[in-house]
Amino acid sequence: MKAWSRSLVKYMPDSKRKVRIALTIAGSDSGGGAGIQADLKTFAALGVHGTSAIVAITAQNTRSVTGVQEVSTEIIRKQIDAIAGDLGVDTAKTGMLSSSGIISTVARSIRRYRFPLVVDPVMISKSGAQLLRDDAVETLIKSLLPLAAVVTPNIPEAERLTGMKISSLDDAREAARKIVEEYHASAAVVKGGHLGGEESTDILYHEGEFKEFKGHRIRTRNTHGTGCVFSAAIAAELAKGNSIAEAVERAKTFVSYAIEYALPIGKGNGPANPTSWILIPAEKLDVIESIREGVRMLESSPEVAEVVPEVQMNLAMALPAFYARSEMDVAAVPGRLVKIDGRIKASSEPAFGSSSHLARAVLTAMKHDERIRAVANIKYSKAILKAARRCGYKATFYDRRKEPAGLKSKEGATLPWVIERAIEKTGSVPDLIYDIGDIGKEPIIRVFGRDAVDVANKVTGIAKQLLRHGGGISQGGRKGQNDFA
Repeated sequence: MKAWSRSLVKYMPDSKRKVRIALTIAGSDSGGGAGIQADLKTFAALGVHGTSAIVAITAQNTRSVTGVQEVSTEIIRKQIDAIAGDLGVDTAKTGMLSSSGIISTVARSIRRYRFPLVVDPVMISKSGAQLLRDDAVETLIKSLLPLAAVVTPNIPEAERLTGMKISSLDDAREAARKIVEEYHASAAVVKGGHLGGEESTDILYHEGEFKEFKGHRIRTRNTHGTGCVFSAAIAAELAKGNSIAEAVERAKTFVSYAIEYALPIGKGNGPANPTSWILIPAEKLDVIESIREGVRMLESSPEVAEVVPEVQMNLAMALPAFYARSEMDVAAVPGRLVKIDGRIKASSEPAFGSSSHLARAVLTAMKHDERIRAVANIKYSKAILKAARRCGYKATFYDRRKEPAGLKSKEGATLPWVIERAIEKTGSVPDLIYDIGDIGKEPIIRVFGRDAVDVANKVTGIAKQLLRHGGGISQGGRKGQNDFA
């Protein structure tokens, strides 16, 4: 019976303890992109309490590792003892273990406490620095791999461990099999990031069976810490009681998300972004709540009905600029805000991807000012523009009839073009951008703001000013460029 199998008797996740605990035994990355820092972010994002035993302090950034200071083996042991003896450990993972002495110390602690272990056999940093001494590889193979629930090498690491040349998925399968059957790990995942192709395929070998986990290959240089994130995610999922196959599958999805939203910081390889897993859902909730509040403000102000255009009104808000990649990252009201019995009423609850028109408008504006994340469309008239001026709002105009013929025939290209030209005139994003329409196109004013509540405030303020000064709503002539002079 393998060491990890025996450990299950003692270290199955404690059903009485509601909070799962994972331990990372690794080096500290001063740049915050890998090692202990990446592991703890991953644990937190996946709802597991993270603990740490730091084995080395590194001086590194996105370009290079400029120094490594190992922690004494006595302190490493005491860190593990402090965690295991008090909090308990549902699962642990290792990262950079640079020397034979450190590996041996960690192995003795694992044998003592017998908690499930994920081994990430870190050897080379993303910048090319050697993080595992040559004489320590044999110690890793003989002392630590037999204690592992899962080993997670990339292709170069698997080649170093097995002595094989890996250039295909069949080679990866054989390497995974060798790590399990000859080095006595319970399972091995050979990651396919270094193999070519449009897909990145990881190979799991466990209990005599192979499983493939495929993912779309994300073309980016910002992949610092991805191995740490992946192995930490497996550890977190094991801590929650999931099977090895389930843990690997969830970790694959998690790390793909972290790479998709990797941070383009520094001058080298930027880090993966494990916190995007929880930040994006949180930001989406904030957007929905802002739109709901904005809608309540508009619905409770009967004056707003006077500025609803023929195409009806909508209110949209985007995710923060870094996460707003497409129209699906902008929420609005499906079916719009419609005019009923002298008031406006939302047709339904706000949802993402509900207004292609306003999404294009706000995404274009955000390219110039990422603080501007919301927009609404209202009726165009000279009286409304004058009401906006009395509120102190700035507006600009561009004639969509001047749009190049080639753009007019391109689906969805007109509005971004109008917004871009209008912003060029003022050098910044104004409160209002309006156009006087074209053949088959209703003249429209678009009101921009920092969030949906900000936009709703502007719209209600304009509507109240309009009625306070007589409410003369006329579509006016076609000299829109002079209406706000």
